[in-house]
Amino acid sequence: MKVTERIKASDETLFSIEILPPLKGKDINFIYAGIDPLMEFKPAFIDVTYHREEFVLRKRKDGGFDKVFTRKRPGTVAICAALMNKYHVDTVPHLICGGFSKEETENALIDLHFLGIDNVLVLRGDNIKNESNFVPEPDGNKTSLELLNQVVSMNQGKFLDEEIENATASDFCIGVSGYPEKHFEAPNMHNDLKWLKQKVDAGADYIVTQMFFDNAKYFAFVESCKNAGISIPIIPGLKPLTSKKQLTILPKVFHIDMPQELVEAVEACKDDKAVKQVGIEWAIEQSKILKAAKVPVLHYYTMGVGEVTRQIASKVF
Repeated sequence: MKVTERIKASDETLFSIEILPPLKGKDINFIYAGIDPLMEFKPAFIDVTYHREEFVLRKRKDGGFDKVFTRKRPGTVAICAALMNKYHVDTVPHLICGGFSKEETENALIDLHFLGIDNVLVLRGDNIKNESNFVPEPDGNKTSLELLNQVVSMNQGKFLDEEIENATASDFCIGVSGYPEKHFEAPNMHNDLKWLKQKVDAGADYIVTQMFFDNAKYFAFVESCKNAGISIPIIPGLKPLTSKKQLTILPKVFHIDMPQELVEAVEACKDDKAVKQVGIEWAIEQSKILKAAKVPVLHYYTMGVGEVTRQIASKVF
């Protein structure tokens, strides 16, 4: 079932999670161990992230270096199929621009369509670690809007090979990302909302936000979206703090602010065990306020730590 259909069919706030494919070398049981504790809360859908290939320089015997490409977290499509088979739950694979040609993207969409997966979340994706700016594949999508348009084209029965006739159209429900604290590359919030509106006008069906720790920022974002003419569901994304070092890592990586009250509570902790409890309690309070405001879904970035999310969900759902 499509994410938007799930939302329309429920009068209550839904529960959903996002997981990472395991590092290459681990099997599917690594995924199941993180999800099993959460199934009692009946997730409406499970997002599975996609990861681009990266390269490492491997030294040759002659002293030179070879550029070797690797994908550290493969298996998104297969994981989605496995989760659907084991848990009978809807899955939302992420699609990204970085590291993929348009043809590779089309082939992935065909596989998803064959599997009966009817949701995707389209993202530009991150830079390779040693690149200061995002560099697309020569024959790949440059922006999330371009990627969105490719999915919309397939929903209209249009493939890259224009000679294909009477093609069966896909019917993907398309999610996009939203940034309550502005995407770090946008010059200002107004411009960021303008870009988001272009994706909505192009065919996006729902929005999932970047993580945030201040609900006021989410509510202000929703109001700004309404003022910009955006009326599709806006799903808040939440992540509990689990270690003291995340106070500096998360703002640096995700370009978000931490409320001073939360900062002081974490700084007062003697160890990460205490930090984890502060993070859980903060996320519970966030969740209760958002649920009382009747947000469509509470979406948790689990990062493979199912037990932390379980403790939060047990107090909220």
